[in-house]
Amino acid sequence: MSNQPLAERLRPVSLDDYIGQKHLVGEGAVIRKMIASGRLSSFILWGPPGVGKTTLAKIIANSMNRPFHILSAINSGVKDIRDVIDKAKHNQFFSAQNPILFIDEIHRFSKAQQDSLLGAVEQGVITLIGATTENPSFEVISPLLSRCQVYVLQSLEKEDLLRLLDRAIHSDVDLSKRSIVVEEVEALLRFSGGDARKLLNVLELVLNASGEEKTIITNALVTERLQENLALYDKNGEMHYDIISAFIKSIRGSDPDAAVYYLARMLEGGEDVKFIARRLLVLSAEDIGLANPNALLLAQSSFEAVHKLGMPEARIILSECAIYLATSQKSNSAISAIDEALAEVKTSGHLPVPLHLRNAPTKLMKQLGYGKEYKYAHSYEGNFVDQDFLPEKIKEKRFYRPQANPTEEKILERLRLWWKERFL
Repeated sequence: MSNQPLAERLRPVSLDDYIGQKHLVGEGAVIRKMIASGRLSSFILWGPPGVGKTTLAKIIANSMNRPFHILSAINSGVKDIRDVIDKAKHNQFFSAQNPILFIDEIHRFSKAQQDSLLGAVEQGVITLIGATTENPSFEVISPLLSRCQVYVLQSLEKEDLLRLLDRAIHSDVDLSKRSIVVEEVEALLRFSGGDARKLLNVLELVLNASGEEKTIITNALVTERLQENLALYDKNGEMHYDIISAFIKSIRGSDPDAAVYYLARMLEGGEDVKFIARRLLVLSAEDIGLANPNALLLAQSSFEAVHKLGMPEARIILSECAIYLATSQKSNSAISAIDEALAEVKTSGHLPVPLHLRNAPTKLMKQLGYGKEYKYAHSYEGNFVDQDFLPEKIKEKRFYRPQANPTEEKILERLRLWWKERFL
């Protein structure tokens, strides 16, 4: 029997064996074209865990016969980066192809660590492939982000997971020797959550717990085995994402008891307190927003305090913040407004700004009507005057819709006083 985990034994070595992400690796897709052309540019793979980011990077390096270096942002520093860059520069003298540097969890790199990559990426000394589960727009510095394309990987579909399950049972060197009958798949798919690695880990756990040559997999069996074996929190594994998801949803659902319970699970498991504080900061804007603007201020203060103190004192600050957010009024009107506005920009394009709102720094611009008939709000009673601000084509559009909470009800009252029918 192999000592390698099932997920590692089944790691594909070519694009033809790679499951999922057809929008990137299917016929005519961007990454397949890149490999075929032999011209590889730096990019970042953004997606949930277990969808094949590391595997894809290795396949690219193997297919293009490129030297491949892999660093994890958890345990690598600037020195490790410089060692790879120095080695690549040395090999340039021998006309070797520039190597691929794969950085897992690149969002965990500090600004200084990310800065150390800029020159080598810009000069083509290395080709960078980064992998992240966090939005690179927030976690990767702008100069580095501008030098990299971002490709989004998606959770695997049911059909993808079933293909992987079939491949594991019939092609794996160990499992193919056993008699495995899959009568029900719902529990396997539900617990995997679109994560290929989690699916294979769950399958392996169920089969190992069975210890028999013949195993009939049912929903009841999978659920029973998982309840017995997945009680521990693994900050670097699959449970990390389950617990943080439960934590966020408990706060969003206004349950302070569940919020502090899942907070305790994370703290006891050694989770990075800065990661927790960062998620609370996002949640305060996304789920509480204008219903209680003080929530963002408290979350920001908590974020800074946690950075300064660390554990064990950070637990008190995180608990206070989590309870405050859980018991606060909720509103997602701010995120809904900006998402609707972004959708409108994508639909209607960059519409011309009304002439009366345009800046007129030159005489010609003034002659063309720039800024003409603009009404200065402070010159009117109540510091308000009715005029159009949106482009003509969408001037009747509404993006912000106040929700039913005391703070936004006051906002709505004010908007109706100013804009009359527009906010009825």
